[in-house]
Amino acid sequence: MCEKSDNLFGTDASRTGQMKSADGNFDQVEISECRDIVPTCNTRLYRRRWLILCLFSSYSLCNAFQWIQYGIINNIFMKFYNVSSFAIDWLSMIYMLTYIPFIFPVAWLLERKGLRVIALFAASINCVGTWIKVASVQPDLFWVTMLGQFACSFAQVFILGMPSKVASVWFGSDEVSTACAIGVFGNQLGIAIGFLIPPVLVPNVDDMNELAQHMSVMFYITAAVASLIFLLVVFVFQEKPEIPPSLAQVALRDVPTAQYSYLASIARLFRNKPFILLLVSYGLNVGCFYAVSTLLNRMIIEHYPGEEVNAGRIGLTLVIAGVVGSLLCGIWLDKTKTYKQTTLSVYLLSFVGMVIYAFTLNLGHLWVVFLTSGLLGFFMTGYLPLGFEFAVELTYPESEGTSSGLLNCSAQMFGIAFTIIQGKIIDHFSTLAGNIFLCVFLLIGSIMTALIKSDLRRQKANSQPQTEVNSDSPVHSHDGKSLPVKEVKM
Repeated sequence: MCEKSDNLFGTDASRTGQMKSADGNFDQVEISECRDIVPTCNTRLYRRRWLILCLFSSYSLCNAFQWIQYGIINNIFMKFYNVSSFAIDWLSMIYMLTYIPFIFPVAWLLERKGLRVIALFAASINCVGTWIKVASVQPDLFWVTMLGQFACSFAQVFILGMPSKVASVWFGSDEVSTACAIGVFGNQLGIAIGFLIPPVLVPNVDDMNELAQHMSVMFYITAAVASLIFLLVVFVFQEKPEIPPSLAQVALRDVPTAQYSYLASIARLFRNKPFILLLVSYGLNVGCFYAVSTLLNRMIIEHYPGEEVNAGRIGLTLVIAGVVGSLLCGIWLDKTKTYKQTTLSVYLLSFVGMVIYAFTLNLGHLWVVFLTSGLLGFFMTGYLPLGFEFAVELTYPESEGTSSGLLNCSAQMFGIAFTIIQGKIIDHFSTLAGNIFLCVFLLIGSIMTALIKSDLRRQKANSQPQTEVNSDSPVHSHDGKSLPVKEVKM
């Protein structure tokens, strides 16, 4: 990816900072590194990167919505299918269980076939799952709805670890954390809609035929949206930009695919002590979030009977606050590069938020629950992109998909364990005891995060060429004038 500046632009283009296209129009080019007449590494940002990120966030949203659409109206689906609460919990936990065995072959496929193939698998399987659930609206067809949910959970394996990969492949070093946060935002927004919409579309009515009609409406809407997104992915989603967006990506593209060994990469990651600490601490935090989200309906209904709709709104508050936290943390990381300090601070505040939520849930005031849920969500959900980006920094040049996949695998395992154990504690003791159980593990995770050695390898890779070329200085043409620094209009 190293070229001479005069060869890249030609004499006229060098004076204007533009590259002439085949139709005679000029495309504006953003250059990170350039010199006159000497070899240098060029990077470029394309405006289409925002379209790719938006499309990824859209199919992530559609998939995440379905994760929680059963759990937030747990009691209604129990009545319709005549199954236990634990059976309905498994409609959420299957997302966690499916991820664990399949993430490793999917991560291998990502490295071999790239982002577009992964996106096609994700959108198509998610679409199939939604249509299977359309056919499950009969009281004796619980197994069909479980089959559809399994298909959607399988699609999630192609989605959950991708935000950091999409951000790294398409975005520059000064915006990669923000892009990752936006990628996570799609998943969080899907969960938020999953908390809000099902209680509205499927009210708690006694007539089974009427209830079946409400469920059909919800499933048909989901299937229609999933189908539209699948078509957009087929015709719009692209593999990667022609020219890398950052020097770190330049270096990675210079490594032949044949030289990459997935198993060797996994082995190196498990020898990386800071990453192992992050792997466990991330799993503890996100596992707690999964447990709280899955069991939220049960916790709210126990203290506030008949408040299914407000339970959904509380879940919405929890996630929307987390969306704000994620975006702010992503922007903060891009500005400061303080990965460990920010991650540790947010982790500690997640612990504090969980303690406050646990001891105020039973006060009898719903407005207090809304307030504490927002506080908890801001930090606990806001931690998600921090973990992804910190892992990429600690493990560069290993694949972002591999490190993120391992983080999510850890989160799924802890999520299953915490959901089952906290559910049993709630059944046999109280919701307070169940929430204290989670608080203990958040405290342990905070201590582990404090022990992580901050070795920001990707930042070092992006800054290394500055010893030879001052990337902060403007680009100059042959006549000594500064060239405009803009984006490609593509």
